[in-house]
This record gives sequence, C-alpha cells and structure tokens, in this order.
Amino acid sequence: MSGSVLPYPPLHEEAKFVVLSDWDGTISDRDSNDFLIDNIGFGYEKRRALNLKVLDGSLTFRDSFTEMLESIHKPFEECKEYLKQNINLDPGFKNFYTWCKDNGIPVIIVSSGMAPNIRAVLSKLLGPLADEIDVIANDVRYTDPAGKGTEWEIVFRHPESGFGHDKSKAILPYRDLPHRPTLFFCGDGVSDFSAAKHADVLFTKVMANGNSDLLTFCKREGIPHVPFSDFNKVLERVKEVVAGKPVAEVLKEEGN
Repeated sequence: MSGSVLPYPPLHEEAKFVVLSDWDGTISDRDSNDFLIDNIGFGYEKRRALNLKVLDGSLTFRDSFTEMLESIHKPFEECKEYLKQNINLDPGFKNFYTWCKDNGIPVIIVSSGMAPNIRAVLSKLLGPLADEIDVIANDVRYTDPAGKGTEWEIVFRHPESGFGHDKSKAILPYRDLPHRPTLFFCGDGVSDFSAAKHADVLFTKVMANGNSDLLTFCKREGIPHVPFSDFNKVLERVKEVVAGKPVAEVLKEEGN
C-alpha cells in the first residue's frame, strides 16, 4: 500500500470473502460531498461539468474535487453537522452489514471523501456498530491559525495520484494473500474507476434518476459488473456466491 500519507487498517487475512464499498452515493443515500458542493459550494452545474471532465479523462478526480471543496466557505464542524442532518443510509445497507457481520465477512468503506465526515454520519445512523467498520478514506487539515476548522482543506491519501485516493491500493493487497478471498466491490462514480477492474464481483450503484458514472465507465471499458439500486440486490448476489454459486455464473446472469 505504498504512496499513502495516511495509515491503513490491517488486512483481514483469514477472511474467505471481503466486501469493499464506496461510501458517497453507494452506502449513503446521496453523495455527501455533492450535497455540500451543490448547496453551500458553487452549485450543481459547475460540479457536474467537472464530473464530466473526469469521466472523459480531461481532468483528474483529485484536481476536480479540490476545486469543488475550495468553493465551500463554511467551518468544517458546520459542514459535518449539515451532513448528519441530511444524509441517510441506503435502505438495504444495515441488513446487508448485519448479515455480513454474522457470517464473518468484513465490510470495508473505501472512500474519496473525508473520514471525519463519514464517521460522524455512520455513528449517528448505526450507533455502536459504526465503530466496527474499517474506513479507508482521505482526511482533513485545519488551516486557520487557531486550528478550529474555520478554514480547512482535504488531505489526500495518495496526493501524487490523479485519483487523490487510489482505491485499487485497498483491494490489490488482498489479491496477493496466500489464501486469496473472493472480493466484492460496490461503487457508483468517477472516484471508483481505479478499483473497478480489481474486484471479482463489481456492483455498480444506479441512482433513482438512472445516473451511474461507474456504470457508464464499465460499459465503455467492457468491465463485467452487476447493477443495483440498493443493497438488497447486493445481499442477494453475495449470498449466492458465498453459498457456492460461481462468480462467472452470476456475471453471466447479469448480462456480462
């Protein structure tokens, strides 16, 4: 996991199955960073224009996300509280997480957002369960002289990478284990592109309006994937694989 300026949690080396998932717009019911940028930053139109530049390869995710966050001029704690009041979980996630926990399957959040925001929302929505979930994300640095967060900036996990956080680096070490687990990855957007090719089963979240930049990317690049609207579908497919159904059969049934 070289190149990271932030620590990683230990690998779950004995697990037979491992779930890694994006947070924003995948586990959460909406993208918390988009929500901040659209409502207290420079707004939807400028944000979406930058998303599309990342999608067509003319701009890196890191540079687009930095520009978006720099349009927010609110204290960090105020942003965090705003998210706690407005962000909820995917309707199937709690049942999915509980089933995985009961069956010894680690669920790891791999996010291009900022860990303090994720932890704040998770703690509110899951209570003590939230403390059990590994979160691999970016961080935040307070830059105001008093260090109170009236001014702040993102700390990218991989500042030299165009992804800012190269999510593939959270997955690839599992592929090198002596007893390599079956790897599931769930995502929805441009920040998930680096991870898309490395999971055994890739789940692509499709929003109610039909949007999924990750789905678009997978179709363009010919990457097998399983579309889903909520984690009930993910649970259904994960249960099948855990019970012994071949991954290739699952992917074929999904039209790959």
